Amino acid sequence: MGDLPEERCRPSLPFNITGVYFCGPFYIKNKFQRKGPLQKIYVSIFICFVTRAVHFEIVSDLTSDSFIAALKRFMARRGKISTIFTDNGRNFVGAHNELKRLFKLVSNPDNILAHYLGSEKIHWNFIPPKSAHFGGLWEAGVKSFKFHFLRAVGNLKLTYEEFLTVSNQIEGILNSRPLIPLSSDANDLQALSPAHFLVGSPISAVVEPNLTEFSDNALKRWQRVTKITQYVWFRWQRDYLNHLQQKNKWYFQKDNINIGTLVIVKEDNVPLNFWLLGRIVKVFYGKDKMIRVCLVKTAKGTFKRPITKLAVLKIDN
Repeated sequence: MGDLPEERCRPSLPFNITGVYFCGPFYIKNKFQRKGPLQKIYVSIFICFVTRAVHFEIVSDLTSDSFIAALKRFMARRGKISTIFTDNGRNFVGAHNELKRLFKLVSNPDNILAHYLGSEKIHWNFIPPKSAHFGGLWEAGVKSFKFHFLRAVGNLKLTYEEFLTVSNQIEGILNSRPLIPLSSDANDLQALSPAHFLVGSPISAVVEPNLTEFSDNALKRWQRVTKITQYVWFRWQRDYLNHLQQKNKWYFQKDNINIGTLVIVKEDNVPLNFWLLGRIVKVFYGKDKMIRVCLVKTAKGTFKRPITKLAVLKIDN
């Protein structure tokens, strides 16, 4: 595998070098609307090249004015951007016609967009085709949020405030994901997350009852919004942990986990933005001389878990 591009390795402030990924369309309704036409909206996802933090902005249409407004809102909260990278357009193949129009807009900026980018000294670049070391930025974990979000919403049409609430909470979920251990200290059970670069600490959420097993008819409107967020959290977290686990561990005679390794313990129905982290204190081998069970030290205590319930942070691999 080739080296990572310089932009992903050079120290910089969060979002100084940013990738932009577009999702949509989504449909929302007026707060007091029962029937009638729905409003079409899109989500612009900004992904920091260095910290892998994400930021969502909602846009009402795919015009230069709307995108510039979203860019201004983003920079007002996250700081000035020096360079923007976008996908090379393959993700637009077969996509909605209006997304293709957006790709045309950013690949050939009109006078309004080109003037704004020039005045702000923002460089716009495209990820080269078939460049996996660039494309890794659009990791499956970030992209999969749309899949789970659409399944969670179902036929429920959200208002703008409800959609904004869910999207901001999903942004918090993505920014809470552990990336690497904070230190090599065996007693340190913390991991670095994108949130550390944005707010200086892990992102926590208010603990609420699990509503995913309740019927929508039994829930109030605000509880349905909570249910959507919880649905996305439970399923996206599972996908992310599966993504971290090495699939080749069953085929190579190599210890992929060692004493002192920081791992994420797979648990069911954990609260929003909560990741159970632990250090390996002892390993147990099977008859095939491969590690099958580990003794894990966590903030909740020390217990045994099969290796299938442990996800090793990538840098430890």
